[in-house]
Amino acid sequence: MKHEDCLFCKIIDGEIPSAKVYEDDHVYAFIDIGQVTEGHTLVIPKQHAKDIYDLSPETAKELFARIPKLAQAVKDAYQPAGLNLVNNNGEFAGQTIYHLHLHLIPRYNNQDGFDAKWENRADQYEMTDLEKIAETIKSTL
Repeated sequence: MKHEDCLFCKIIDGEIPSAKVYEDDHVYAFIDIGQVTEGHTLVIPKQHAKDIYDLSPETAKELFARIPKLAQAVKDAYQPAGLNLVNNNGEFAGQTIYHLHLHLIPRYNNQDGFDAKWENRADQYEMTDLEKIAETIKSTL
């Protein structure tokens, strides 16, 4: 279902131009206008979903089934040293457009404009702590 005020729904419908990489009945992929690194590609479901929490299992299946093919295409085209697959959910996590999208960000070196670093805190948790965290999550499934 299209959302009238959604930028990405308008791109899918051709109301707003994009540099399209791929399209089929379920997925649309295009070049991110921000190009964090050369080849930075966005992959979106045609079925509007605000974020990962709003994504149906059926739409997720269709979306994620295309990721390896699209990532390989970016790799073949640009020969990056690596690739980050990024999804931001909610304002605090950096989401600015509320239509679920996955970023394929080719990585070339440590100064390529993208920084996805976090602190490893393995020394702060015992196995019992990790098991408690796992049980907390499992209890909501």
